Amino acid sequence: MSPTANLILDLVRHRALRLARWMEKLWQSGQASPDQGPAIGPGEVARLLDPAYPAAEAGFGIYPTEAQAALAADPFWRRMRENFGLAPAEADLLALLIAVELDPGLQRVVAYLHDDGRLTQPTPFLSARLAGQHPVPFFGENIRRWLLAAPADSPRLTTPWQLDPAVAAAVSAGVWHDPLLADAVHRIPAPALVLHPGALAQLDAIADPREAELAGLPGSGKRSLAAQYARNRSQTLLAADLAQLPDPGQAITRALRQAAMTGALAYFAGADAATEADWTRAKTLNTVFLRGLRHPSGLCQPITIAPLPLAARTALWRSLSDTPPPTGLTSQRLTATEITRAAAGPSAPLRARARRPDHALLAQLPTPYAWDDLVLPADTTALLRDFESQIRLRWSVYDEWGFSRLTHLGQGISALFGGLSGTGKTMAAQVVAGSLGLDLLRVDLAGVVNKYIGETEKKLREVFDACEDSGAVLFFDEADALFGNRTQVKDAHDRFANIEIDYLLQRIERFDGVAILATNRKQDLDPAFIRRLRFSVEFLPPRPAERLALWQRALLPAEPEILDDIDFTTLAERLIMTGAEIKSTVLSAAFLARAEDSRIGMRHIFIAARREMEKKGERLHIPPVQAAAQ
Repeated sequence: MSPTANLILDLVRHRALRLARWMEKLWQSGQASPDQGPAIGPGEVARLLDPAYPAAEAGFGIYPTEAQAALAADPFWRRMRENFGLAPAEADLLALLIAVELDPGLQRVVAYLHDDGRLTQPTPFLSARLAGQHPVPFFGENIRRWLLAAPADSPRLTTPWQLDPAVAAAVSAGVWHDPLLADAVHRIPAPALVLHPGALAQLDAIADPREAELAGLPGSGKRSLAAQYARNRSQTLLAADLAQLPDPGQAITRALRQAAMTGALAYFAGADAATEADWTRAKTLNTVFLRGLRHPSGLCQPITIAPLPLAARTALWRSLSDTPPPTGLTSQRLTATEITRAAAGPSAPLRARARRPDHALLAQLPTPYAWDDLVLPADTTALLRDFESQIRLRWSVYDEWGFSRLTHLGQGISALFGGLSGTGKTMAAQVVAGSLGLDLLRVDLAGVVNKYIGETEKKLREVFDACEDSGAVLFFDEADALFGNRTQVKDAHDRFANIEIDYLLQRIERFDGVAILATNRKQDLDPAFIRRLRFSVEFLPPRPAERLALWQRALLPAEPEILDDIDFTTLAERLIMTGAEIKSTVLSAAFLARAEDSRIGMRHIFIAARREMEKKGERLHIPPVQAAAQ
């Protein structure tokens, strides 16, 4: 047990012994009775009404001034009183609460001194009597504001108070540590390399850091910047992640408590998890802190942590590793956290993002295809390769060549894939994402669109943020459902629908990631939206030469003994189908042949093709030879 804890126990025991002897004197003089119960005798009435009684009690015995002076001189206790602004009456009550928590046997003494077996917990009334003070109305504003203790009911003199166990644990150990914060609070050392000098200078110039907030992507270096700011103030950084704590409002106070007692600067990640009222209360504690969040809240002065340019990424890599910077450092805009993780060793892969977003509105699509699997006209393939090349080289062009000056709003790259269903739009998205080594995330449009005002924009913001944070490719299928034309406002529904489209137009322009939008109704898209896209790729129905390649790729990988004589030229010229329809036809033909225990022949293909074309209301005429074989 720490010296502070021993001094508190010593003082409380001395005070309790003095009061107990005074009570014994009253019993012996007939002015009180320990066993009188609810009844009260005339001697006690006379004592309670005697104006000289308080002075008589205060003057009884020897007051433990030496124990009180020893505790007042204790550094840990003095730091508690100063940091938490405790008035003398509050310090006396807190000392009594700590003593009862450290020595549970004192609860019986408390009940004895209350002359009430039910009051085993300290009250302000008893605390004042032990301190030799006349009891006065007590509210303990600072004790409650710092969550050190709280009354069991409305704060009156006879209301029992309950101590926060973390306070007793800290006093007992002599080191302030709150177990309820657990692994959500860490001390962060300040990195030697300053990655965001402009943001640090901006932060240093702010008079009150509580009025600032650090905004940026997860892993962009907000905590490191806060640690460097703390170092400039000759402090260490105590970082708390509010997203990991069940009650952000309480967690803020608890973390500030720990920061105040350890001389650290508190930094709160995930600050948007707390309410404006929580931060207003935090400012009343007069302890400096910083906040970090994904987007500026609009309530404070934002200090934006921009993504690291190529020179900063390279400098960070060289400060962490003796190996040459990998090529992925140029093609991928890694955050400081990702570079640090990748430099830790060869087992940490250098990917665009190591963390995949876990979001209900996003579904990951597989990327099993390569460029050779695409069967498209040469000009369409060339445009897609240009799209992939711009994604791969964008940071080199923006940062090394300085063309970021032309991308003030956002540095993302978006493409529109337009064309009939089944012409290869989704497959092309899979090829592009796979060739870049990026995840492909499809948006659940049904989950995004919400009938409640403002909810659609909120969900879209979450979707865009998740993809920016993860570095994945965002894929909107049937994008016309979201990015349709704005309409003339005739009622409130039209007005709010236009607001949603306006938000989309702005967000896609500010998007720093990669987005692919697929639609088979390009004419329904808002022209202002199409203008904001870097690429527009038209997927046309395959021509005979392309259909020939699609038929061959669908059938030739099969074992030779399961194929009959297949006239691929006839299939390509006779059956005007998309790639998806050809794939579906081949699968149906395979099942027809398997059911007959025969090889796949032209008859099976024509039967399957007729059924496939009937889905879209077209009638396929089967050649006479094939019809006769049915």
